[in-house]
Amino acid sequence: MTGTDVDTAVRGLHTDGIAALRGAFEPEWADRLREDVEALFREAMARPDGAIGRGPNRYYVEIHPERIRGFLDLVTHPWVDAVARAVLGPDYQVVEIGFDVPLPGAVAQPWHRDFPAPRETVEDRRLTSLAFNVTTVDTVPEMGPFEIAHGTQWDDGADFDHGMFPPKSAYPRYEGLARRKLPRRGDVSVRSALTIHRGTANRSGSSRPVLVLGLVAAGVENDRNDLVVSRAYHERLPDEVRAHLGCRVVDELEPLVQKHTIEGLVMGATD
Repeated sequence: MTGTDVDTAVRGLHTDGIAALRGAFEPEWADRLREDVEALFREAMARPDGAIGRGPNRYYVEIHPERIRGFLDLVTHPWVDAVARAVLGPDYQVVEIGFDVPLPGAVAQPWHRDFPAPRETVEDRRLTSLAFNVTTVDTVPEMGPFEIAHGTQWDDGADFDHGMFPPKSAYPRYEGLARRKLPRRGDVSVRSALTIHRGTANRSGSSRPVLVLGLVAAGVENDRNDLVVSRAYHERLPDEVRAHLGCRVVDELEPLVQKHTIEGLVMGATD
């Protein structure tokens, strides 16, 4: 990781709305990540409200950081920290960790952003949040790769349903700007969650789990996520990590109830 890598990422976030660092981790690290994600997915699917549908055969699960062996590696990676500081400022906060699982048979999602655009982005063209994505598989076209419409993080979304879902009349523009991403194990990408995107149809026989790490600038209100850590885990973390965790600290962890209800309803209703 070099200063040039960071500058390139910052420039990519402000132009395309997405950037990546190839080979940020060894493939074996990603293999361990997949083991943890698959175990947590089985747990989530076995309890009420443990996972939320994001379309047919597609789920999202928010999780506790300490249940992922690679959490500390990810939040302390020099590129992750440097990009977050450059875009969000030195007091950025980690507010979300979860994963998307497009299973075999998942259909193409509607074009969307992950939440309505804040005033700072629409009026001042300032990004106040970032999403880092980590694939757990070597992605191939048949797996329904992530597709993102470059440059659309600045769309104001005034005519979007719930501020998130653009009208179908806008789809031709997004399709003209769209790029499909084929990351490999060990790659890390970063995007503005406001950049219009969708998961495409998974026509393979394999799932495509992707870890999501969500960050916001200091002072940004966040009522969509509930990052929770146990007191024992919190006390073991390095001071510099604790300073960036926008979390609740509890004596004992309890299963999380997923919160993304509007997105789940719209995604689930779309074929």
